[in-house]
Amino acid sequence: MLNKKPLHRALGAATLSSALLLGACASDLGANDYNRSSIGEISRSDSGIIVSSRAIQIEGTQSGVGTVGGAAIGGLAGSELGGDDTGRAVGAIFGAILGGLAGSAIEKGATERDGFAYTVQLDRDGEYLTITQGGNVPIANGTPVWVEYGARARVIPKNTQAGY
Repeated sequence: MLNKKPLHRALGAATLSSALLLGACASDLGANDYNRSSIGEISRSDSGIIVSSRAIQIEGTQSGVGTVGGAAIGGLAGSELGGDDTGRAVGAIFGAILGGLAGSAIEKGATERDGFAYTVQLDRDGEYLTITQGGNVPIANGTPVWVEYGARARVIPKNTQAGY
């Protein structure tokens, strides 16, 4: 008879590794983050100044990878509980449900990002815009910026040497 334990462990490790790698690929969508598809797109820019900023929390993604990975690992772990076939089946079902819930929560938490909501007054007409974007370093009030409109709007300091 085939020993299923090494196969279960390998499958669980592969699923967990995939979930962690996909979570690590999440972008925080800051001023300098561009998607590959935005290369060559034309954007319009307006000049302005930051009049206020506030820290925000960008909610995590729910791609389903965490749920599926957690369910697979939970189902495998749960199937090891219980003495007979019925006990193992019940353990696998409850393990998959609990693992899926845990995996979903872990994925959401791992992909949450810090960001800022900036209110910008445009130089051309004095209009105020509020734009949210990811990042760890706030752009200070009074900073001259470019507001770039493309696939998504972003706020870019005119002095790019400032380390944003």
